[in-house]
Amino acid sequence: MLALARSRSVAPPGWSRWLVPPAALSIHLAIGQAYAWSVFKPPLESSLHLSGTASALPFQLAIVMLGLSAAFGGTLVERNGPRWAMCVSAVCFSAGFLVAALGAATGRYTLIVLGYGFLGGIGLGIGYISPVSTLIKWFPDRPGMATGIAIMGFGGGALIASPWSAQLLAGLGSDTSGIAGTFLVMGLSYAVFMTLGVLLVRVPADDWRPPGPAPGTPAARALVTTARVSARSALRTPQFWCLWVILCMNVTAGIGILEKAAPMISDFFAHTASPVSASAAAGFVGMLSLANMLGRIVWSSASDLVGRKNIYRLYLGVGALMYLLIALAGDSSKPLFIACAVVILSFYGGGFATVPAYLTDLFGTYQVGAIHGRLLTAWSTAGILGPLIVNAVADAGKSAGRSGPELYTTSFFIMIGLLAVGFAANELIRPVHPRHHEPPAPGARSAAGTATPKGAEQ
Repeated sequence: MLALARSRSVAPPGWSRWLVPPAALSIHLAIGQAYAWSVFKPPLESSLHLSGTASALPFQLAIVMLGLSAAFGGTLVERNGPRWAMCVSAVCFSAGFLVAALGAATGRYTLIVLGYGFLGGIGLGIGYISPVSTLIKWFPDRPGMATGIAIMGFGGGALIASPWSAQLLAGLGSDTSGIAGTFLVMGLSYAVFMTLGVLLVRVPADDWRPPGPAPGTPAARALVTTARVSARSALRTPQFWCLWVILCMNVTAGIGILEKAAPMISDFFAHTASPVSASAAAGFVGMLSLANMLGRIVWSSASDLVGRKNIYRLYLGVGALMYLLIALAGDSSKPLFIACAVVILSFYGGGFATVPAYLTDLFGTYQVGAIHGRLLTAWSTAGILGPLIVNAVADAGKSAGRSGPELYTTSFFIMIGLLAVGFAANELIRPVHPRHHEPPAPGARSAAGTATPKGAEQ
């Protein structure tokens, strides 16, 4: 365990900070496989005779455990460092696939849920937050871009996993033995790939400073605040809970589409002149994953320029408009459906990548990793709400004899309402009151005279 200690991963003088994003990407590209779960839904439903709601359970539990493990493990990640966290993530995530493979081979769906959902979900949560505070410390001059690059990998993971899973299932079979073989191959492959990040990651030395203006002189893109707010104090602020609502609503709106993407587009256009094939549906999942991935780097980088509050106005306001267009257009235009879904997923990904920088704007870098971990409980909640809303409405519609867009229209209007709630919460964001600030670190400039956080500008 000494090799994983934080003290053993301090970067030597001259070490390039640009090696940290690839290390983070190796973890996030692997755990981003979670977004390709919808590829497994049809074979699981047919081979184990599951409903759409039941087949979503491993994914939902994985997202719940992501938030819970991030919340409870955030302080440990800050204390033990990213190398330890990445190793724990690799072990849990890969082991989850192996347990799920055993469950598929024996026809025990409970093992698939526990392996992929519970154990794999712990790997998701620890892996997701493992590089965040390290990246912000390496890139205090560009926090939105830095976290966007890494978290982009989580969105892009399904871009690799979706066609790879489909290929494995086509070659090994879509019955329980084929699903088991697919889980086994993926688990072992991800273990090797994630180990690369464990070996590569480094933390900056205490006296390290980014290139550019010397400390204490004005910089074009200086940190918007130098306040130090602890994770414990952050939970007592209205800003934290407003951000919790914002993230929960934005994630619920996106994850509802993403979890059911492949069957959704097939159902939506089932009665048109050009129905969607299984391979085309898998391609749609890949397209959404690409939008999710690119949105994380494009929109989070844009937030460094326009401010976090303004960029969330875009995510939540325009996202609601996209849902309205889909609901009103129905199955009359496949390109419109795809375009709106792509925009929604780009905002979904952008919201994830921007929130660590939003937290840094408001609470400083002191314990941003632990604060971020606690905030991800919003993702756990959304991981239940989004799939539950979409699947429950669709299952009820099928029971009532509905088909096509009618299966999803009600859930789309629910998403519009949730995005409106998130938009209102974003408007309530204000700078954190100084009573929540920790005393300045020895030798540090007082936070009292710092500028208003960019993310809190009106």
